[in-house]
Amino acid sequence: MMNTRVMFYQLEAQDKHNIPLDNLHACFQAAHFYRQKQRVFIFTESQEQAHQIDELLWSFDPDSFVPHNLIGEGPKQGAAVEISWQAPTNRRPILINLASTVPNFAQQYSNIIDFVPNDEALKELARARFKHYRQLGFQVDNQAAAPVKTN
Repeated sequence: MMNTRVMFYQLEAQDKHNIPLDNLHACFQAAHFYRQKQRVFIFTESQEQAHQIDELLWSFDPDSFVPHNLIGEGPKQGAAVEISWQAPTNRRPILINLASTVPNFAQQYSNIIDFVPNDEALKELARARFKHYRQLGFQVDNQAAAPVKTN
């Protein structure tokens, strides 16, 4: 059985760019894993959020394009980074979870990235996900998220 590792990143207060910090950090993490030649699935809460992540990845870092697509678009096997509000169709080792709950396909992944927002109500949801991951037998850790530089 695969030993899934979950890393929660604690996000600081909202930044001045008016981009939700979890979206920004999801792009930062996706770029990081892409540079390590890892394939990533970004699971979003909604179709709208999936489109926001898609747009953000286009403008994210002009020096390092991250090949990505919304699920069902792009190449048959998907780009290095796939984004969707629906269950994945391709197997990948990395899940970046932006949904408010633990997805029912979480056990397919060896690494899961999740976030603890600064908002109290969202922190409660993150605590519930933390407990759920533990109940699934995953190894769960947390650390402060590094500040993300945006243009």
